[in-house]
Amino acid sequence: MASNLVIVESPSKAKTIGKYLGPDYVVKASMGHLRDLPKSTMGVDIEGGFEPEYVPLQTKSDLIDELRKAAKKAECVYLATDPDREGEAISWHLKELLNLPDEKTCRVTFNEITQKVVTQSIANPRAIDAHLVDAQQARRVLDRIVGYQLSPLLWKKVRRGLSAGRVQSVATRLVVDRENEIRAFVPKEYWSLDVKLRLQGKPGSFVAKYHGDTKKRELENEAQVDAVIADITGKEFVVDSVKRADKKRSPAPPFTTSTLQQEASRKLNMTPKRTMAIAQQLYEGVDVAGEGTLGLITYMRTDSLRLSTDAMSAAADFIKARYGDDYYYGKFHNFKSKSSAQDAHEAIRPTHVELDPERIQSSLTREQYRLYKLIWSRFLASQMANAVYDTVSIDTSCAGHTFRSSHQSVKFAGFLAVYEESHDEEEENVGSPLPALQEGDRANSESIEKAQHFTQPPSRYTEASLVKAMEEKGVGRPSTYASIVSTIQDREYVNKVDKRLAPTPLGEVVTQLMLERFQDVIDVEFTANMENRLDDVEAGKQNWKALLSEFYKDFHQQMEDAEKALEGVRLKVPDEVTEEICEICGRNMVVKIGRFGKFLACPGFPECTNTKPIVEKMPGRCPKCGSTILKRKSKRGYAYYGCERGAQCGFMTWDVPTAQDCPKCGFTMFKKSGKGRNKPFCTNETCEDFLPEDKRGYYKKPAETAEDAEKPAKKTTKKATKTTKKTTKKTTKSKEA
Repeated sequence: MASNLVIVESPSKAKTIGKYLGPDYVVKASMGHLRDLPKSTMGVDIEGGFEPEYVPLQTKSDLIDELRKAAKKAECVYLATDPDREGEAISWHLKELLNLPDEKTCRVTFNEITQKVVTQSIANPRAIDAHLVDAQQARRVLDRIVGYQLSPLLWKKVRRGLSAGRVQSVATRLVVDRENEIRAFVPKEYWSLDVKLRLQGKPGSFVAKYHGDTKKRELENEAQVDAVIADITGKEFVVDSVKRADKKRSPAPPFTTSTLQQEASRKLNMTPKRTMAIAQQLYEGVDVAGEGTLGLITYMRTDSLRLSTDAMSAAADFIKARYGDDYYYGKFHNFKSKSSAQDAHEAIRPTHVELDPERIQSSLTREQYRLYKLIWSRFLASQMANAVYDTVSIDTSCAGHTFRSSHQSVKFAGFLAVYEESHDEEEENVGSPLPALQEGDRANSESIEKAQHFTQPPSRYTEASLVKAMEEKGVGRPSTYASIVSTIQDREYVNKVDKRLAPTPLGEVVTQLMLERFQDVIDVEFTANMENRLDDVEAGKQNWKALLSEFYKDFHQQMEDAEKALEGVRLKVPDEVTEEICEICGRNMVVKIGRFGKFLACPGFPECTNTKPIVEKMPGRCPKCGSTILKRKSKRGYAYYGCERGAQCGFMTWDVPTAQDCPKCGFTMFKKSGKGRNKPFCTNETCEDFLPEDKRGYYKKPAETAEDAEKPAKKTTKKATKTTKKTTKKTTKSKEA
């Protein structure tokens, strides 16, 4: 009979660890937090020293009872939640909730979920780190205070249902500030001048770009360009210098949380939130054919570039065996982490480098495979030799003006054989191949081309570049980047436009209010400093309640000042104007928010009462007619998916269309709605890979046609209405960030 209980956070992690530990251990999942601050009240005794009031989650009462019974039977309880502040706090809550004595409580962490690491960690438990717990409590209480006191103010002064967040407000400000930079940008004119040259006495031609006179010079207007053209027209060009060199390029370091989110956004078009969800699956364990259940990557919340000696040694052996000795870096390639890095865990890497992505592809979902391949390739490349480029730069002169031509080509691929880092901005042009040129060669111009240009404003943030900006400015920490970027979009302070983030009118109004009344809360440097002070709490250098007291003194005064200054004031949020034209009166329709979400309305109300639903285009094609699939909402608020042709086609489903096509029949594949590892399936009944409804892993709702979906919801009874109002009144007194 098992005598030890191991508690982890998720069932998949429990399954993986259970296989490693054997029959002497029972492994159960807490499914995250089991107690938290109450939802309906602040739950923090501000006057009593900021003491938090934690309550068990009602939705997990059965699980709590189950864990209590299991803990009583066990000789030792191993708390094996994630190795970060949040995980440490969950372990502490478990200890308190299950009434575990110190001598029976064992805290263990896994940087990677492999047989070796799990066994070693279980053999070397420690006590719960009180400083880590205090740092998490300080962050939680800070966010609760800001959210529960600021949000009601936004309800009264801007719009009902709004909420504010300590770090999210700063992230929104970054997006708003960038938009203001773009609006204020004044384009500056400049010109380029390219000359196509034909060599004298030997074959070959090449293009030379204007570089300057005695030194580099920018052509600012057409008059300057025409003056240069007048000087060189009909005259001979002479090659003054030919410079050749080998240029080395080093591989990028292995991933941290931030760089993983950035690269997955750029290369895989994954949101930071989705990236972390898939990475969590790879960390916790996947059933790999022929290998069993394996944790495929190390812990994915880290700001460290450190790699273990064992990992670098395994990479060296793999590189030499597959690519040859020339492709190995020659020694362990260690990368230096930033001075601000906590360095609690290794960089993100595969746990078994010999499991290359293609070998295990059949055991992974498409998203898992793509992300695992990204992580595996980046890690392997980090230990490979530098790439070597052959570069050539040629200066050609005419009438005192210098023109430059350049080109580079790969001489030795090195790490590029495996991986090349992508960038938000365009790469530098490598130029066209150049003929064999020598100093003194002469050439004549075949054509002269001038072009006018204007400097461009800074680009809007992408999700990747916003994460990068937050990391550089010290806003948030690796464990919070994904939730911050997701939250500011969910709250509709920021929208994605052409894959870039733009503030909504609501986001700009709220940000302006915060700038005027709560400068500390929305100040980037103040927020970054607060993150550093939370790090001090974690290190035991700062008392967490003293930190809260110091923050609250100024914040409370700002709240009182704002209430007085805004008495009787209601801020108006400008309507979001769209390109959709009202077919009745010809005005541009605007976005309104109603009982069932957003819709389009004519701004001419009440003269014009035209409204339209807002629809979202989905990937894939209608399985009936091949048209576009649209996401719609029924009158009851449920999302469903239907053909753009509506009743003409009649197709609708509750399943979510994907970008994948069935490899057998070519039809669009679907997946079940909701969270989790939802594998796509084929819905084509004539296909050999067709998956019937009863095998899709959930109870199917009764078929509802598109017409039914659009019918008004049934009226509630008086009793039901009263209950709803009572519940709403209780739970919407305040909102938390």
